[in-house]
Amino acid sequence: MIGKNVYKIFAPRGAKWSEWIRPVPFIAIDTYSRVPINNWVDRKICFLTEYRSDVAIVIDLPGKESIEYAVAFAKIGYRPVPLFNGTDEQINSKAIIDTYIVESCLINASKKLEKINIAIDANPAFILDSYRTNRYRANESMYDNSWDLYKQDLPSIEYFKQNNIKKIIIIGKGIQRDLKKIFYEFQRHGIEFFLTDGYKSEKKIILRKNLKERFEKEEL
Repeated sequence: MIGKNVYKIFAPRGAKWSEWIRPVPFIAIDTYSRVPINNWVDRKICFLTEYRSDVAIVIDLPGKESIEYAVAFAKIGYRPVPLFNGTDEQINSKAIIDTYIVESCLINASKKLEKINIAIDANPAFILDSYRTNRYRANESMYDNSWDLYKQDLPSIEYFKQNNIKKIIIIGKGIQRDLKKIFYEFQRHGIEFFLTDGYKSEKKIILRKNLKERFEKEEL
């Protein structure tokens, strides 16, 4: 399956939110090939049993796990929106982030999404790789393909509100720095945030800036 076809499955013509899907991993599907990853896990959503028209989802788990959860959300009506922006390393070199596992799992997910009917205006389940900000390099020769999410990578606060999004549920171990900077402004404009590890019920959270962040002049 070529990257363009995989992309079209995730971003069908006319679907809301699809314009924010990052093209990077889909392009890489055509240019870099390794042994496919076939150990797919069918995830079950324990904290949410039905689609909520005022809720958007952000899945911030390790890449493979995030994509598997996104398919589970698709089954109850949400539109998976991949935001992966890490690039592949050159052949025979090593990188900080394993982007290939993401590319391979997107192919696996696309085959499952083909069989799921998702409304064209369905709310988003944004997909992230929680390893994206891992910048530890074992040696200087390793390719640094870590990345951050920036505010321009997501729809505006106004767009969320226009589409009746009042709550955002984040699935992850915590709120990473890049998400916190973006969503702090969302919170100021009345959008509520909830956090879950994917198993326990979501709990409302209040995003706060620490002292260093209060004095930062640059915004993501």
